[in-house]
Amino acid sequence: MVARVLQKFRSPDNPGLAFIANALPMAILVIGTKREILFANPAAEQFFDTSATMLMKNALSDILPFDSPLFQLIAQVEERGSSAAERDVDLSTPRHGERIADVTVTPLSEPEGALVLTLQERSLAQRMDRQLLHRGAVRSMHGMAAVLAHEIKNPLAGIRGAAQLLEEQLAPSEREMTQLIVAESDRIRGLIDRMESFGDTRGLTRHPVNIHEVLDRVRKVAENSFARGITITENFDPSLPLVLGDHDQLIQVFLNLVRNAADALPETGGEITLTTGYRPGVRFGAGLSGERLSLPLEVTVRDNGGGVPADLMPHIFDPFVTTKVRGSGLGLALVAKIIGDHGGVIECDSVPRRTIFRVLLPKALAEE
Repeated sequence: MVARVLQKFRSPDNPGLAFIANALPMAILVIGTKREILFANPAAEQFFDTSATMLMKNALSDILPFDSPLFQLIAQVEERGSSAAERDVDLSTPRHGERIADVTVTPLSEPEGALVLTLQERSLAQRMDRQLLHRGAVRSMHGMAAVLAHEIKNPLAGIRGAAQLLEEQLAPSEREMTQLIVAESDRIRGLIDRMESFGDTRGLTRHPVNIHEVLDRVRKVAENSFARGITITENFDPSLPLVLGDHDQLIQVFLNLVRNAADALPETGGEITLTTGYRPGVRFGAGLSGERLSLPLEVTVRDNGGGVPADLMPHIFDPFVTTKVRGSGLGLALVAKIIGDHGGVIECDSVPRRTIFRVLLPKALAEE
């Protein structure tokens, strides 16, 4: 049966069928009467993070839980002999993390009993709704940062100065507390400085940027500082077009993401994977102008750490939300702001031993 399906999709008499299936942005699977996988397009490989060759060695029940609602939909199609569709089907697994998709199941006339499954991952519009919530929370920091800068920085400078004057009058063995006051004053000022960056409303000047040069810089900085001894693997698409963005701010984004990944790793066996890829056809409407922007460039930062607690996942990009004991909770909020300023999207999928931050960015205008 596998040979018949492959022949159907690769027949010289119908060369466009495989081309169309492989070009579509939604995942497409063909399954047989025993729910074995007979065909998987590149989008399905990405959806399940598994090669088509490996997928076709498995049945659908090998990659999805036995109680997945998808099997109920398949049974309905087999019983009625006609197509059926369902929105927001939960296809989550421990290995692949959260996967919510709109699913369509259609019977094939040949081979008999085979079904075509199309899996359209949660719409980009829904993702953008979440991004807008993150951006709104970030922008609300502007007023707070302005108040803090005015009401705290000035007296803080006085406290720090007084501690330094007092320190000069103390014996070296008695200066521990004054040094602590100075250090904590500097820490608080640094926190306020970071908060003030949320209120930066200056327009972003974007230029064509080689994202691989950005990631290479990030990797070198990480390996020579906070990620010493950690394995950082690169899986890059060498044909990727240039990104439309700000070189230094993109370095800040991915340095933050890699630092977060490094902090989450176990003491031994920790690994971070940086991946780039091209996703044609990913477009969304931007703002009131209704302009359609393309976000075909995907960069992911994956780690095998403990994962993000489920109760924090909906708020992971909100200010002051953190899983670190001494974290400020501003790093990911700032990342979300910068990606938003680029017109991009950032998402997080996390289960234990597999956390992925996925960034979608526009390509440079010269490449349009």
